[in-house]
Amino acid sequence: MEQFLLENAERFKLLVSRFKPNAAPTKGGSEPGDSSPDILVSARVRPMLEDETDQGFPVGVYLRDGTNTLDFHELRRPVRGLPTISSFNYTVDRVFGPDATTADIYESLVKPLVPWAWGGGIGTMFAYGQTGSGKTFTVSGLEQLVAETLMDGSLDGERKIHICIIELAGQTAYDLLNSRKQISILEDSFGTTQMAGALEHQVTDKSSLLELIKAAASLRHTAPTLKNDTSSRSHAICRIRIENPLIPSAEDGLLYLIDLAGSEAARDKTDHDATRMKESREINTSLSVLKDCIRGRALADADVLGPSTNKRQGAYVPFRQSTLTKTLKHVFDPASNRSCRTVVVACVNPCAADVGASKNTLRYAEMLRVVVPKKKGVTYDLNVPATWNNEQLRSWIEKNSGNPPISASLLAPHETGPQLLRLPLSEFLTRCLKSDGVSPEQAQAFQAKFWKLHVDSSQQQRSNKKPDPASRTSTTASSNPSQTRLELLDCSADPDADSDAGVIPFKQRIRPGMVVSFDPPAEYAGFAVGGPRGKGLAVVLSPVWAVSRRVKDVRGALVNPVTEGNDDAHGAEGKGKREREDEAYLCALVMPGLLPGSYGVGLWRQVVVQVSRMEEEVLMEWDEATRYYYLTV
Repeated sequence: MEQFLLENAERFKLLVSRFKPNAAPTKGGSEPGDSSPDILVSARVRPMLEDETDQGFPVGVYLRDGTNTLDFHELRRPVRGLPTISSFNYTVDRVFGPDATTADIYESLVKPLVPWAWGGGIGTMFAYGQTGSGKTFTVSGLEQLVAETLMDGSLDGERKIHICIIELAGQTAYDLLNSRKQISILEDSFGTTQMAGALEHQVTDKSSLLELIKAAASLRHTAPTLKNDTSSRSHAICRIRIENPLIPSAEDGLLYLIDLAGSEAARDKTDHDATRMKESREINTSLSVLKDCIRGRALADADVLGPSTNKRQGAYVPFRQSTLTKTLKHVFDPASNRSCRTVVVACVNPCAADVGASKNTLRYAEMLRVVVPKKKGVTYDLNVPATWNNEQLRSWIEKNSGNPPISASLLAPHETGPQLLRLPLSEFLTRCLKSDGVSPEQAQAFQAKFWKLHVDSSQQQRSNKKPDPASRTSTTASSNPSQTRLELLDCSADPDADSDAGVIPFKQRIRPGMVVSFDPPAEYAGFAVGGPRGKGLAVVLSPVWAVSRRVKDVRGALVNPVTEGNDDAHGAEGKGKREREDEAYLCALVMPGLLPGSYGVGLWRQVVVQVSRMEEEVLMEWDEATRYYYLTV
């Protein structure tokens, strides 16, 4: 076929020059809607190599001006008459021509992933394509640019950066930063995939990071093939873990830079031995599973975020069918609550002799594009964050973020409700803490409140319930006032004094059931721990003067001992003395629970707390699903 192409190269060029593309691409844009905001599919067309030009091969791939569409031209041998061409077009989200540099690709595609991972999200970049199409060249350049961004001080805050680079050859994994020792890809008891045996290196500067990347590249497995003398016969996964020491409860950000093994056409494998044939089968199988996983996760995210008119069944993500996708389980698993963004760079060989393989590459890339149908009839709903625009979101933040209020302009400068739901936890909390006077506990409580509203609204939609809109606007509009009051009592806030909470100091509103933060005295220092900023948390039970004379605190000491000359401690004389002296309350300790951010009330672990030691009221909310209490605002 190559000889036929060389013999008819001039005719091929003539037919290509006469080609007139369709007015609109016929592929990739037929379904109305927008591409998934969390996955970006691009194509990079490398320049023609010198030996390809010297042999006389023409260019078979062209960029269509002003679009993200590529036109492919393939020479056909007719039964009789002159050769003809068959033309195809494929559309992706971004296209980079032979004149584009790796820096251009980085600025457009990969650079936004760095602050995303810095803020606690998961950013993933895949480079895919035929062997010899420039994948490794592209990934190597991107890794250097990522190292510069991470270490140049342009990102906000302090982070600890760790790097791990592994290689997946078939079903076997190797640690490229530990003399290529074999490791295991396993799931722990929590369902999290672990790279057992892989070493992770902490880096503090650009040079050390680049040295590790270079060392890993030298140990990667390559082998000669028909198209490339140093073809990558394995997948290389560079994982950069970014830890935020200021928010220990937040999950670490992850940035993956993945150089996939080169795909091959059937004609390129005719001279392979049994080992090379087995490698090719495993590579193509893993790439097929990867495609299904990327599409499945994008479809799952489209179903979860916001009301949808789509009637399809829940997306299936087969991440356990390949070692590659099992390693990246938290990227693809729909059950994961991690915020993920994915970039795919399809590397294309423009030589007309390889148009068949290039078509397969772009066909694969185009199938990764998930078009999210435009939602019709979605109107604003106060209880559904997925329906809020930026103005409505800001209004809700200002009214529901507690005291002091969280700045809506800092938390959501341009995000809508669905976009803020995608924001990583660490980035959400970091933005909240930029507001004056906001504590980490308030930020975490507000984030939980925002997500609880979204989860409740999603469950409401799945159950197909259509409550009266009037009942949503005000609790007083409910046709069942007693039920409304019971629902309000799931929170420690006083359901009858909401208007007084911001006017009357909390020490003048102390009541049974109020949760307070207090400075533990020396006698309780070993018992009252786990509250905000190292303080104690307790639920107010009763004034000390009203407690039975036999009640003892957590230490075994009497709470209200009877002294000589004061037998009527419960009467008017005792009450008058209470008003003259520092008031004290019997309280039940609130202790941290097993789940992160959860608390339990120790009703039998009672302490006496002086009002002078109480620092602030703390709002807590009961969660029926986990059977724990959580901080709220």
